[in-house]
Amino acid sequence: MTRPARYFVSCCVLLLATALVPRAYAARDDSRLWQAVARGGHVLLMRHARAPGGGDPAGFRLEECATQRNLNSEGQDQARRIGDAFRRAGVTQARIFSSRWCRCLETGQLLALGKVTPLPALDSFFSNPEREREQTSEILSFLKAADLSTPLVLVTHQVNITALTGVFPESGEIVVARSMPDGKLLVVGRLNHD
Repeated sequence: MTRPARYFVSCCVLLLATALVPRAYAARDDSRLWQAVARGGHVLLMRHARAPGGGDPAGFRLEECATQRNLNSEGQDQARRIGDAFRRAGVTQARIFSSRWCRCLETGQLLALGKVTPLPALDSFFSNPEREREQTSEILSFLKAADLSTPLVLVTHQVNITALTGVFPESGEIVVARSMPDGKLLVVGRLNHD
């Protein structure tokens, strides 16, 4: 094998190993992360389950789900499976706060872990990026005063979670974080069930 060919093969092996290690580590670590969630003391930032498309259609109205991008049947099933994962981990009740968008409220309800309380600071600012700083600050203030003895789930949108943590979550993914003394969030893990 020529030197360039060996170099190419080595690079491919390295790239493959790099791609596989985080996945293997995450899968191996899920049980410990779920145990930590069950003990409390964490904030669970969950992106709503699958809702085809991106953003919201023209004419979107908050009070009318029919004007919004909503969960499809796959997204509804995904939300139920995530609720089942909570129960398998011993979490049968959680405090759930949600964006007022229908896809977030429905995701929270389908988890079947308790009452879902709308929280405007969790609303999407995808179409209004100037709201990012204010809403992010509101959420961090909310979390500073939050009781974390029971699992706290915030069902929201990708843009909100990315602003809070730097993580770009998949639909239905949960970013597990701890509130730090400086008021920021420290990501301790990610839970994805697909």
